[in-house]
Amino acid sequence: MQSDFESLKREIPLLPYLARYDWKGRPVGSQQEFVGLCPLHTESKPSFYVNARKNVFYCHGCGHGGDVIRFVQLYRNLSFHQALVQLKQELAVPEASPHEVLKESWAFYQSQVPCHGEALYYLHTRGLHDPALMRQIGIGYAPGGSLRRHLIQLGYPLGRLLQSGLINGSGHDTFFRRIVFPCFDQDRLVNLYGRSIGSDPPHRFLPFPKGGLFAWNTVRTCPAVILVEGPLDLAVLWQAGFVNTTCGFGIHLSRLQLSQLCDAPERQVFIAFDSDPNGAGQSAARFLAQRVTHAGLTAHIVDLPLGHDPNSYFVSGARAADFRRCLDLAEALP
Repeated sequence: MQSDFESLKREIPLLPYLARYDWKGRPVGSQQEFVGLCPLHTESKPSFYVNARKNVFYCHGCGHGGDVIRFVQLYRNLSFHQALVQLKQELAVPEASPHEVLKESWAFYQSQVPCHGEALYYLHTRGLHDPALMRQIGIGYAPGGSLRRHLIQLGYPLGRLLQSGLINGSGHDTFFRRIVFPCFDQDRLVNLYGRSIGSDPPHRFLPFPKGGLFAWNTVRTCPAVILVEGPLDLAVLWQAGFVNTTCGFGIHLSRLQLSQLCDAPERQVFIAFDSDPNGAGQSAARFLAQRVTHAGLTAHIVDLPLGHDPNSYFVSGARAADFRRCLDLAEALP
């Protein structure tokens, strides 16, 4: 029995284990000792000390102390034997894959959209009014301050969250105050994309490949495909009835995305990039149209009013018939 629980203490260091309960400690003295509010009783002044080298804790407020097994006993009101069983069960749980953590995070973000007025207001200002469409596209929102707690309560270790990039080195939500979209490779979720609703840099991915074209499994059977830069452009076009729209999360397609776009030689591709005053979007559209044409497809460049992208065009008052007219007038590369 002695060797059994000594092995458990080696395999479950106390400090990372406390992080599962959202315990926050600051270094005191040496870097091996930390202090924070006691998770075993209510207090306003930190008195809960953890010695990471010795793997023990002591609270000067309630007088409790010990190792990780003792903490589980006190926190969960278990006997010594029950605490051992609990820790063994936690050790037996296989470490979650990045894919599983992404899926759980995406589901959490989707559940947050109707709960936060700032997210709904932002989506409304970007022309999105259909809740069913938002659910269909999989739009989520990261309010910040709650993802870490949510995932740790589900049993995901903090190290896995840091490795995935969902939580930064300070323990905060990477996508804080961002509208979140899923990125797929075929049917597999491989990344998340966040669009800031505040003053932070607008675009953010996790440190993984960005995946394929957005909603490609829905769009790939269409004989004509509309390609836009971002998912908010796609969202307003789907809302207007153009459900043959996809996006590559930017003007530069990856090798995978280009191969998807060109996987049917009879396909017609309408490229509706931003109509930038400096001509950057139009130049990118022409360059991509040439690549698509060289692959044997018919490529069209859609001209929008100067200064507009598809999203801002609809927000400014354009209707489906206006965009249809732009498609009809789109220039086809020879």
